[in-house]
Amino acid sequence: MRSSGRTLLSSQSQINQEKRKSKTMEETYLLNHPGVKKKILAGGTGPLPHFPPGAKLIFHFQTLLDNFERTVVDDSRLAGRPAEIFVGKMFKMEVWETLLMSMRVGEVAEFWCDAIHTGLYPIVSKGMRLIAQGKDPLEGQRHTCGMGNLFHYHSTGFPELDELMRTPQPLIFIMELLQVGDPMSYQRESWMMEKDEKLGTVPLLHARGNALVKQRKFREAASQYKEAVLLLKTVQSREMPGDVDYINLGRMIVPLELNYCQCMLELQEYYEVIEHADELLDKHKDCVKGYYKRAKAHAAVWNEKEAQRDFNMVAHLDTTLASLVHRELRAFSERIKEKYWQEKEAYWNKLDAKGETEEKVDEEGERDIGQDEGDKTEGKDWQQMLRLVMLLQEQGNILVKEKRFWEASNKFKEALDYVDVLQNKVCQGDDDWESLEKVRLPLTLNLSQCLLELQQYQQVVQLNDRMLQSNQGHFKLLYQRARAHTALCNEEEARHDWAAVEKLDPQLKPLVRQELKKMGENLRSRHTHQNKTYRDATREKWGPGKEVADDANQSCSHGVDNEPESDNEKKWSKKEMGAGNDSSAAATSE
Repeated sequence: MRSSGRTLLSSQSQINQEKRKSKTMEETYLLNHPGVKKKILAGGTGPLPHFPPGAKLIFHFQTLLDNFERTVVDDSRLAGRPAEIFVGKMFKMEVWETLLMSMRVGEVAEFWCDAIHTGLYPIVSKGMRLIAQGKDPLEGQRHTCGMGNLFHYHSTGFPELDELMRTPQPLIFIMELLQVGDPMSYQRESWMMEKDEKLGTVPLLHARGNALVKQRKFREAASQYKEAVLLLKTVQSREMPGDVDYINLGRMIVPLELNYCQCMLELQEYYEVIEHADELLDKHKDCVKGYYKRAKAHAAVWNEKEAQRDFNMVAHLDTTLASLVHRELRAFSERIKEKYWQEKEAYWNKLDAKGETEEKVDEEGERDIGQDEGDKTEGKDWQQMLRLVMLLQEQGNILVKEKRFWEASNKFKEALDYVDVLQNKVCQGDDDWESLEKVRLPLTLNLSQCLLELQQYQQVVQLNDRMLQSNQGHFKLLYQRARAHTALCNEEEARHDWAAVEKLDPQLKPLVRQELKKMGENLRSRHTHQNKTYRDATREKWGPGKEVADDANQSCSHGVDNEPESDNEKKWSKKEMGAGNDSSAAATSE
């Protein structure tokens, strides 16, 4: 009985051993895998390795055509570096994963693969060849799959691979498995991680970046923050927009993006900051730090309007930062002034040599442009003079803000001189002439405003008269001329201009009334100071030999008196001189 039991056990163990051997043979020679034939050229060492998901396989390969010459298509040894794939990570040549998992470490085997397994080999081969040349395998591709790019470009760039694309055929792969790496033995890239792995890696990258910032290693810290952002965006892309998880992931991205922008600011990569801040603020409109960092970047690249807009937004969103914003804007304004003066010294240092290029300013502050026009424009082409006009305008604007109106007016006058020179070089009515006329208008308005502040009212009238010939009905020109006429007590001209201003903008009616009232008071005080009677004022206004009747019935009729004054008239005139204020008031109402 005992011998029979032992016989049964031994036979059962033999059967199990044969099953294991047959299974090993099937795994080793891929007997159950259709379209694949394996031949072992050199045996490996040890048992068949375990291949968990994420295991790193390092191997050499050689690709041959299945023809009589066995033409070599690719050889990794000639490239000087072995190939690598990761188990379970959807490598394009899926059959390679199957082939390598049938090998032991150190084994060399030859595999014949049918055309059903080799259709994508040209794409894989192209990428490996580009990598071996030190190039990006995705360079120049459109945002589509590999096959889509092939259909777009109609070629892989290698004739032998194009032939394989046109006529799919069986291939022979000779492979040598060099190493099987444990999934935890190497730094895993983001595309290899699962969702939980990515979310667990983000805090580590964040802490590592913070530590590098403390060491002032901003470049390395920025790479850590950027990698963490990419991980979160990859996870977020798989969520439904608007869901709770999607929103929470977006909030996790914000501090990482801000830290990245701060590192880029320290590295003076300002356009990178603007790009990332734009993307961040498109999704998070109330991010104060995002506006502040973008404002700093705009200020660094001299985007004045954008910087002021973002700084003002910071003060609007957080009123406690108003003092900080004020300091930043003031410092930015100082830097702009320094920049303009540096540009002037660097490129336009001839501007200060006015004694050599211009005539001296006359007693009224006007220069004779015609005599020194050739000296001023000597050595300057069209673009240089245009650039000079814009530079002078900016300098004048800065001086106006500092209430240095005399210096500002000189800048605007000089800019207008260059505009005159440029317009003399083209025909009136041409596109260039019209463009220069558009440049002249703001310069004239600025100059007129400076002259108003300097109480040079007659110059304002003359300047705006010339501009209104080509800009009829321009509101600002009329307004400035009306103010100048009012200051000069040109009653009729002032009333005419104020009426035009009120017609253009009826909302200014109270202002017009106030200005006219002020002009009347000035006229009355002037007449009182000059001891003029009502008769003297009206005779001065209407001319000699004309007078205005006091009676309301005769207010619209003007009699011509060519006779000398009678004695009664002289007495009435003396009485009016004693009236003083009453006669002045009558003149004002007239």
